[in-house]
Formats: sequence, C-alpha cells, structure tokens
Amino acid sequence: MSASEVPPPQFYSQEDVQQILHLAIARRTEGGELSREQLWEIAAELEIEPQDIQAAEQDWLTHKKFDQKRQEFDRYRRERLKQKLIKYLIVNAFLVVLDLLTAGMLSWSKWVLILWGLGLTLETWRTFQSRGEAYEQAFQHWNFKNEMKQSMASLWGKIKQFLQA
Repeated sequence: MSASEVPPPQFYSQEDVQQILHLAIARRTEGGELSREQLWEIAAELEIEPQDIQAAEQDWLTHKKFDQKRQEFDRYRRERLKQKLIKYLIVNAFLVVLDLLTAGMLSWSKWVLILWGLGLTLETWRTFQSRGEAYEQAFQHWNFKNEMKQSMASLWGKIKQFLQA
C-alpha cells in the first residue's frame, strides 16, 4: 500500500455501498449507459433476486415519471408567471403614459404599479417556492386537473369512435 492510499474500512454504510457500486459500474461502461439486459446481468452477479430488481426498476420508473410531472408543473407555473408579468408591464405602461398625459406627473398610476407589483412579487415568490405544503397542494390540484383533462379527452375520443362506427 503506497503512502497516498487510504486503508479501506471494515464496514460500509448502505449509502457508501451504493456510491462505490455506482462508480464501479460507471467505470465498466464506456458510453455511460447500460442496456436492460446488462442491468439484469449485474444484478445476477450481485446475487440480487429477479423479483427484487424488477420491483426496484418499477419503483425507479414510478419515481422518474413523478419527477417529470413535477418538472412539467414547475414549467407551467413559470410560464403562467411570465404571462402575468407581461400583462403587468403592458397595462401599467399604458396607465403610466395615460397618467403622465393627463396629470403631467405620476399621481394615481404609481399606486396601481405598487399594489399590483406587490401581488406579482408574492406570486413570483410562490412560483419559485418548490417545497412545502402550499407547493404540494398546488401540485396535487394541477395534477388532478390534468388527469381529469386526459380522462375526458380519452372518453371523448372513445365516444367519437363509437359514433363513427
């Protein structure tokens, strides 16, 4: 053992084992990707039962789909905020110009700018807040609404198919 090598510990935590195996598998594959067959071969080499690897794979797919839905929800919220910001800028630019033309200075339009701006600031904070109970409720509501839209579209498609037959 050279002076720069660290002696390995006698025991590893589950997280350490996962990290070490991840690094070893990454070294084994040059392209960074493994086929499903290779995944199953590695599991067999590690003496992982087929039903365990299959259950883990299903858990991973479910988690991945859930993460994709969250990313879609976050994009939706940012797009909605962008639309509100554009509306704020257009309407308030018009009101400021109107105020300047009629009063020669900012009189009443500054209050609209301030109050609407405060609401927009709170909406911005909410949009980029991706944790907590309020976020979870908003996500669940959005997800339910999307699932209902998909169900209704599917039902409508089946009705149209039935009527055309």
